[in-house]
Amino acid sequence: MDVFTPIGVRVAATLRIADHIAAGIDTRDALAAKTTTDADSLGRLLRFLSCRGIFEETAAGTYALTDTSKLLLDGHPSRMRHWLDLEGASGRIDLAACGGLLHAVRTGEPGYDQVFGRPFWDDLADDQVLTDTFNDQMAAVQGKLAPAAAAGYPWDSLGHVADIGGGTGALLAEILKVAPGARGTVVDLPGTVEGGAARFEAEGLSDRTELVGQSFFDELPAGADMYVLSQILHDWDDEESVAILKRCAEAAGENGRVMIVERVIAEDEGKQLNTEYDLRMLVFNKGRERTVEEFAALAARAGLTLRGVTGLPSYHSLLEWERA
Repeated sequence: MDVFTPIGVRVAATLRIADHIAAGIDTRDALAAKTTTDADSLGRLLRFLSCRGIFEETAAGTYALTDTSKLLLDGHPSRMRHWLDLEGASGRIDLAACGGLLHAVRTGEPGYDQVFGRPFWDDLADDQVLTDTFNDQMAAVQGKLAPAAAAGYPWDSLGHVADIGGGTGALLAEILKVAPGARGTVVDLPGTVEGGAARFEAEGLSDRTELVGQSFFDELPAGADMYVLSQILHDWDDEESVAILKRCAEAAGENGRVMIVERVIAEDEGKQLNTEYDLRMLVFNKGRERTVEEFAALAARAGLTLRGVTGLPSYHSLLEWERA
């Protein structure tokens, strides 16, 4: 029930301690000078983390990396430092979890708002650094999820795929690679979706893609064969999720379909991780991870019925819907 290891590791990640040590800045005083921190306080943190095996104190006030702290290097493939950075989007949600879970459990309202004084999305709109880290982290998530999602469905049977809330197009790019005859549309807010132009240009997909800058709560471009919602509905409560699904159903028309790509809470080995993510959603935005039955109840309100479920290796699932 240790409180300080998880928060202490996040402080070290935020200060980029591992990168500084790797660069040869390895004493307490030198690290404090580099990170503009109080030397005594930083030393106490590093002493504690060394006792936990995060760093190694090789001599009094001198530190080295361990296999664990190497995960905090900025360029590590896990991108662990970015996720733990308390000045980034994910780390800010972690802070909300520390201070706001009790409020969320008592009231059903986001703990983030109580900790920071306003909703997460308002913070994002007013802070470009926060927005950039959020978009970067979502692109990293999709970068891992997208190949599995692209391999998990016969996308080449479709002529037009619309990725709603698709960010900079990581998932759509993977889908179009396995469906060379299809074209695609990414819909997201203007400041986000514009970043997809460089991706599609680099992938040689520009002539098959369209970027649409708008909210998914507004009327969506009509006529695609499939409307994809990947990692979208878990950010929203039931009423807002139904509103998003209705927009997709309207745009899809009688013959189009909707694909939800989400974590699904089920009695399997992914339950522990997915219920953890469920609490993150509770804390930061009244969202939630859901069971198949809960998704079905929302979809029914949007006039959709379940066509099939395909599990993915990452404890996500593809849930395909058609007009009821």
